[in-house]
Amino acid sequence: MKILCKHLITFILLTGTFSLSGCTKEEPNILTVSPYKVDFAADGGSKTIIIQTDADSWSINNPASEWLVLSGTHGSEKTATVTLSVNTKTTGLRIDTLTITAGDAKPVKLVVKQLAGEGIYTLTADQSNLSFIQSGNSVNLTINTDAPLWNLTSNADWLTLSQTTGNTGTSVVKITALQNMATDARSAIIILSADNAKTIQLKATQDGAGIYPGYNTSPIDPDATGMNSNATELAAKIKLGWNIGNTLEAIGGETAWGNPRVTKELIKLVKQNGFNAIRIPCSFNQYMEDSTTALLKVSWLDRVKEVVQLCVDEDMYVLLNIHWDGGWLENNCTEEKQEENNAKQKAFWEQIATHLRDYDEHLLFASANEPNVEDVTQMDVLNSYHQTFVNAVRATGGKNSYRVLVVQGPSTDIEKTSKLMKSFPTDWVTNKLMAEIHYYTPYQFCLMTEDANWGKMFYYWGKDYHSATDVAHNPTWGEESTVDSFFKLMKTQFVDKGIPVVMGEYGSMLRTNLTGEALKLHKDSRAYYFYYVTKQAKANGILPFFWDTGGDGSLFNRKNNTVMEQQALDAVIKGATE
Repeated sequence: MKILCKHLITFILLTGTFSLSGCTKEEPNILTVSPYKVDFAADGGSKTIIIQTDADSWSINNPASEWLVLSGTHGSEKTATVTLSVNTKTTGLRIDTLTITAGDAKPVKLVVKQLAGEGIYTLTADQSNLSFIQSGNSVNLTINTDAPLWNLTSNADWLTLSQTTGNTGTSVVKITALQNMATDARSAIIILSADNAKTIQLKATQDGAGIYPGYNTSPIDPDATGMNSNATELAAKIKLGWNIGNTLEAIGGETAWGNPRVTKELIKLVKQNGFNAIRIPCSFNQYMEDSTTALLKVSWLDRVKEVVQLCVDEDMYVLLNIHWDGGWLENNCTEEKQEENNAKQKAFWEQIATHLRDYDEHLLFASANEPNVEDVTQMDVLNSYHQTFVNAVRATGGKNSYRVLVVQGPSTDIEKTSKLMKSFPTDWVTNKLMAEIHYYTPYQFCLMTEDANWGKMFYYWGKDYHSATDVAHNPTWGEESTVDSFFKLMKTQFVDKGIPVVMGEYGSMLRTNLTGEALKLHKDSRAYYFYYVTKQAKANGILPFFWDTGGDGSLFNRKNNTVMEQQALDAVIKGATE
């Protein structure tokens, strides 16, 4: 804007004339800034200012550039919007003054402030309670923070930390507990801290040895050599299994129930007749050196290892369990016995697994045999036994870290398993567990030894094998359609979800009381039962292990290592290969 000046008299000598004229002078430029001060919280952020001027250009001098970022420091707009950003947090108050200039306008001072805050950084851990098993194991702790530096400290010499400091971002710390040889459990505090962040206190607990001493006294690093197959891949390698029944599980000793000691000749015979897997039902409870400490006799562990070796030497897969064993576990899936039995389960499997740790994937371990379970409460107890089994085996390390393990359904009964077995043990490795069921259905045909007031024995089985003369002993249920529906349950519940199912036992007794045509029809129907059950098991992804006792009706005569029941053997092989 212009205004009149005082008159100036200009005398122009050259022309000899003079004139009276008026002139104008410019006022200073206008400059306004809004707001005139800007405050940021401790965690920073962004805010805008508006600059208005009539000058040709404007500029900002920013002495706080190390913590204050401007979207622009100069321009020619008459109205300009500038964004101020603070991207870092502060542990103390920050104040600085920006100077905005435009033309000859009076400079504007803009005060910018960032407040200090307490706990300005975030610091989190993905868990606050860390649980360790008695034999020792590792747990991963994930830390997230925007602080420049965090620290992790522990007051326990039984804990080791893979790192104790870290920087902004995500860090995973491996926390490892040594074996707790004491009877009682122990605990420790782990502190996670960072300057200007809320300190986090973590609690670590570890089980004690409990009732019995810990037997995982020589754990070794995991060894995946020869353990490449997951459970599904290993299941595909097992074609047909056979049980050394009534032998290593016999109460009183290996030969107490009438069978000779297992020899390489027997294993060769089984292999030559079409089997590539052997289940070893095994007793351990009767072989304790000291029942007060659950210490097993090394001589018995050596004998078990010897039989496993006989099988592995023939390239056979081996499934070793703790069998009925006097019923200490199987008959006591109860809350009253839970603590005591878990202690024994742990003690036994630590010793068994350590003794057999060097075998490759040809050896599988099974938690139990036929645990008696009728309801959800008992199933919860059984699940704890299985979890103890998995933990004990894995903690011994070596190849046991990757071994395929087998856990039993309630009573190994298909209907109960379908109804009650809704979860599996937590495992440190993935896809290394199988489920186990047994099949002796219908009971009247497979196991019933005398007629009862509620029903008679079945001597015959299968739609084409009913007797026209002994109709009282024809089956009234449990034939082909039952096999089909039961095996489909297991396929749907487990196999289709990537969990193989072992049919650890199946079979049917030979009715030696029959003669003539009745005996022939019985044997024919028995062979058909073996064929159909084996075939349908394979068709549904279930691994069949034939139950053989060495007595009447067995596939093999163990006393002279010959085939005892050729018709039955042929039926089993046909069912597995068709």
